[in-house]
Amino acid sequence: MTYDEFRHFADSYGLIFMGLTFLALVGWTFRKGASAHHERAATMIFDDGERSDG
Repeated sequence: MTYDEFRHFADSYGLIFMGLTFLALVGWTFRKGASAHHERAATMIFDDGERSDG
């Protein structure tokens, strides 16, 4: 594989791969049921050390 072939591959399929990865990560963040995890992470700094979730 020459440099030009690799560059063409990275310009086309690499961009598609990175775009799909970005959309998957954004979708993972806004998935159903994730708000409880986000709320726990947001208030973790105020926890006094005792865990209430088990």
